[in-house]
Amino acid sequence: MNRVTITSLSLLFALTCDVPVHAQGAKWRTLNTEVVSLYKQGLYDRATVAAEEALRVADRASSTDDPTYDSTLALSLNNLALLYKIKGQYPDAELLYKRSLMIKEKALGPNHHSVAASLNNLAALYDTEGRDKEAESLYKRALAIKEKALGSEHPSVATSLNNLAELYRTQGQYTKAEPLYKRALAVREKAAGPDHPAVATSLDNLAAAYDAQGNYTEAEPLYKRALAIREQALGMEHPHVAASIDRLAALYDAQGQYAQAELLYQRSLAIKEKTLGEDHPSVATTLEDMATIYRKTGRAEAAAAMEKRAAATRANYDRKVWMEKMKKAAYPSGPK
Repeated sequence: MNRVTITSLSLLFALTCDVPVHAQGAKWRTLNTEVVSLYKQGLYDRATVAAEEALRVADRASSTDDPTYDSTLALSLNNLALLYKIKGQYPDAELLYKRSLMIKEKALGPNHHSVAASLNNLAALYDTEGRDKEAESLYKRALAIKEKALGSEHPSVATSLNNLAELYRTQGQYTKAEPLYKRALAVREKAAGPDHPAVATSLDNLAAAYDAQGNYTEAEPLYKRALAIREQALGMEHPHVAASIDRLAALYDAQGQYAQAELLYQRSLAIKEKTLGEDHPSVATTLEDMATIYRKTGRAEAAAAMEKRAAATRANYDRKVWMEKMKKAAYPSGPK
C-alpha cells in the first residue's frame, strides 16, 4: 500500500534573476539554460558538469562591483547544490547552500524573503540527511522571515508552514504537525479560494497526518474533498486525480473496506493508462495495490497475474528510459 504526501519545497532552479548583459553574463545564461534543460531530462551527470562551469563563470565575474553578480552567483551555487543533493553528495551540497545563503544575507540583509528561500533549501538538505534539529531550526527561521517580510497570510508562508509540519509528521510529532497543517490550509483557502489545487494539497497533508495515527474518520472527508477539488479543477481523467483516488483507496484498504478500495484502484488504473500510458511506473504501482487487495480477499491467482503485469510494466519503462538516455547522450541536440 502506497501513501503519498505532497510537500512543497522552495528550490531555486530558475532563469529569472537579473543577469549582466556583457559576454560573461551571456555565457552564464547559456550555461544555466543548459543546466535546466539537462536537469529536466534527468541527465544529472551532464547537468552537474554544466552547473560547475556556470559557477566558475559566475565566480570569475563576482569580483566586479555590479550587484547583479550576487544574484547570479547565489543562483549558480544553489543549482549546483541541488544537483549534488540529488546525487547524494550531501557535504558538497551543504557547502554550496551555505555559501549561497551567506551571499544573500550580505547583499539583501538577514530578513529578506530570498534569504528565507535559501534557508529552506538548506533545511531540506538537513531533513534528507536526518539532521532533524538543524532542519527544524532553519525551517522556523525561514517561516519567521516570511511572516515578517510578506505577511502571515502570504501563500509562501503556507509553504513554510507545510514544510515544518511535514518534518514533525515524519518524526511522529503529530500534535505539532496538525496545527501547522491547519494553518497552512487556512492561508491557502483565503489566498487562493476553497477550490484551488493548492488547497487540495493541504487537505491531503492534513489527512495523511490523521491517517498515520489511524484517525480514519478524520482523514476520509479531507481526502474526499481534495479529490473533488482536483476533479473540478483538472477534469475527471487527470493524473493528479488518479493520485488522489489512490490515497482514498489506500485509506479504505487500511480499514479492511476492500470492495471500495478495489473500485477506486480500478478507476485510478484506467485514468493512468489513458493519460500516462500502459508502461508508466505509476500504472505498475496501482497494479501492485490491486494485487494486494486480491490477496487479502483470497484471489491469489488474480493477484499473481497483476504482479506479473506490474513487473513487466516496470521493465518496459526502464528499457524505454535507458534507450532515451542513450539517444540523448549520443545526440545532445537531436539526431541529424
